[in-house]
Amino acid sequence: MVDVSAKPEVHRVATAKGQLKLRKETVALIKQGKIEKGDPFQVAKVAGTLAAKQTSSIVPLCHPLPLTSVKISLQIVDDNVEVESTVKTKAQTGVEMEALTATAVALLTVWDMTKQYEKDADGQYPHTAIRDIRVTSKLKGKPQ
Repeated sequence: MVDVSAKPEVHRVATAKGQLKLRKETVALIKQGKIEKGDPFQVAKVAGTLAAKQTSSIVPLCHPLPLTSVKISLQIVDDNVEVESTVKTKAQTGVEMEALTATAVALLTVWDMTKQYEKDADGQYPHTAIRDIRVTSKLKGKPQ
């Protein structure tokens, strides 16, 4: 790990976004509340939050951070589920990895909860894709 001992603790915020492309039929089932496993958006919010809190256990050289806030939002845009995760801390290093991890795990959770509707006749996923996971904002300084 990088030595951050000499760095002061400051408020830090990072936001990450990503998308999950689904079949139109699957998106319709989400909108209608007909996903057999339950509400994928609510489960994805919990999964993403837990993942953000465990980032240092998942990413080998990532510092463990005292998170002060994790907010995850999901929305449907066309045939995509879009996830945005914002993570806050007061620490010596940033929370970009936590925001990225929260976004990735939230997207994976939606995929897992909808995969039975995404498979083709051969059991493959020709339409399903996680894409464009990226940090969209990073702030440090005064609390937001």
